Amino acid sequence: MPVSPEHFAAFVAASIILLIIPGPTIIMVITQALAHGRRIVFASVLGVGLGDLLATSLSIAGAGALLAASASLFQALKFIGAAYLIWIGYKMWRTPAKIPDMSEADVPAASGRPAVVFRDSFLITALNPKGILFFVAFVPQFIDPALPYAPQAATYVLTFTALGILNATLFAFAADGARQTIRRPQVMKMAMRTGGSLLMMAGVAAALTRRAS
Repeated sequence: MPVSPEHFAAFVAASIILLIIPGPTIIMVITQALAHGRRIVFASVLGVGLGDLLATSLSIAGAGALLAASASLFQALKFIGAAYLIWIGYKMWRTPAKIPDMSEADVPAASGRPAVVFRDSFLITALNPKGILFFVAFVPQFIDPALPYAPQAATYVLTFTALGILNATLFAFAADGARQTIRRPQVMKMAMRTGGSLLMMAGVAAALTRRAS
């Protein structure tokens, strides 16, 4: 094993605690599953997984250090990510929800396309400079200086990505299970608008967050 078993166990435990706290990505996963069912779960979870993989890999490769050192770069990426969160939240707020007993003809063609869901999940996950910076600060706590750095870093990146995929999958299927009990259009509409509102709030909060000194 390329990492210390003790450090790896601590990393997994800490990662699980962090992942189960719903953030913008999980809010979107839940809302999409409520609106469109399990047919988009794979696209949603795949987007989350690749977004996590990209963000964590960039942080390990040095992008995190660059963001930490460059206020202008951090601000630019932060506002891009915040704007995208607000835009996706607005689209969710406006998109009619798909009710389980509705026919496909009753749902706008673009509202739940897997490609669109994948794109949005990927970008929301990847365009999060705070996540990259956090991973830079998080991983070194579990690095064993007596072992080679690269294998340890790769192990932690892949482990965190796998845990992120599992976490998003569980949230998505839990939301889909709840969806089967919801039949009233107004309830689904409220769920979509709540999720969209939370994403817009997360975008505003991200835009207002100051860079740590």
